[in-house]
Amino acid sequence: LLSKIMKKRLVCWFSCGAASAVATKLAILENQKRSLADEVLIAYIKIKEEHPDNERFLRDCERWFNTPIVVLTNEKYGGSIVNVFNRLKFMSGVSGAPCTLHLKKEIRRKVQRPDDLQVLGYTVEEMNRADRFIDANAEADLWPVLIEQGLTKNDCLAIIQNAGIAPPVMYKLGYRNNNCIGCVKGGAGYWNKIRVDFPEVFKQRCEQSRAIGARLVRDANGNRIFLDELAPTAGKYPEEPDFQCGFMCEIVSKENNL
Repeated sequence: LLSKIMKKRLVCWFSCGAASAVATKLAILENQKRSLADEVLIAYIKIKEEHPDNERFLRDCERWFNTPIVVLTNEKYGGSIVNVFNRLKFMSGVSGAPCTLHLKKEIRRKVQRPDDLQVLGYTVEEMNRADRFIDANAEADLWPVLIEQGLTKNDCLAIIQNAGIAPPVMYKLGYRNNNCIGCVKGGAGYWNKIRVDFPEVFKQRCEQSRAIGARLVRDANGNRIFLDELAPTAGKYPEEPDFQCGFMCEIVSKENNL
């Protein structure tokens, strides 16, 4: 993989998650040792509904990288998932969610070049996701640096803490990913945790999903229901499948013509 990447740009897609932070740091260090690329770009596509502590985490990581992070926003939607949902009249379904596709794809297409070496925060638990990304993006030169190093999500959290960087607040609150607050891909247990931790966000998603007609969760019988119909005791977040907010959302959306 690395033998063919002389004299190109290294693009690290930083997401304010622990895994993307460690992947970026490792890629920078390896590039310094081996001169794999002439230029390093660390790009962060900001979403309005992410936790405000992400700005602190970004600045801490920027000092750790000793490289500036370029903050990008899709102004077409004001960088907001709420605006995407309102404009498309769609929030989530069996075909996936439209927010990442529409907030990030247009920006990335403007930024990325065909010969970029791209670094994403796929950990060893996500080898299947990395393989799917490669299959769906044959033209992209993916460097799965965390997988090469055998690093897990927990390893990445330990590494940033050892570097003196406090994890993002969403991790401290018990969320497994630093996604937007109130990610529409969450299950019943996730939404009941949001109901407790961020009641105003829960209320907003309830109202918007009703207005759009989006049944975001399932009841105990597997039937889709509106958020405001969700029993406060339903679901167990720690037992629910993990979900990411990233390039895989775009792949799912492409596969379903969203």
